[in-house]
Amino acid sequence: MKKNIIKITSLAFTVMLFASCTPRIIGSWDIQKFETLKAGEQSISLNNIGTIEFHKNGTGTKNINYSILGISHSDPNSFTWKWSENKFVTLEGEGSDITKTWIIIANKKKFQKWKSTDGANQVQTLELKKQQVKVK
Repeated sequence: MKKNIIKITSLAFTVMLFASCTPRIIGSWDIQKFETLKAGEQSISLNNIGTIEFHKNGTGTKNINYSILGISHSDPNSFTWKWSENKFVTLEGEGSDITKTWIIIANKKKFQKWKSTDGANQVQTLELKKQQVKVK
C-alpha cells in the first residue's frame, strides 16, 4: 500500500512538473490589437487583424491581413518561436512586422500583451486573445 502511494505521488509530481514547463502561449490566438506609437505622432491602432498559432515544437503559423491608408498587407507565413523566462518571446521568420523579440507585459491563460520597439523610437504593442476550443 505504501509503495502504491509513493508511486502515485511520484507520477503526479512528474506530470505537474512537465505541465508547468509548457508556456501558456501554446494554441490558437486572435490578434485583437496591433498598435504602433511614435513620440510626437498619432498612434496607429489596428484591431482584429488575424490569427497566430503556436505549436509545442517551437514552430507556428500566422494569418495576418490588414489595410493602412489604402495599402493592404498580408502575412500568411510560418515562423519559429522561443519563450524565455516568462519575460520574453522571440518570433523568427521572413519579413513580418511581428517577427522580433517581444517583452511579455501580460501572460494570462486567455490573454497576452506584448511590447517591442523597432529601434527608431517606435513602440509596438500586440494583444492576443485565446481562441475558444470548438467542441464537435
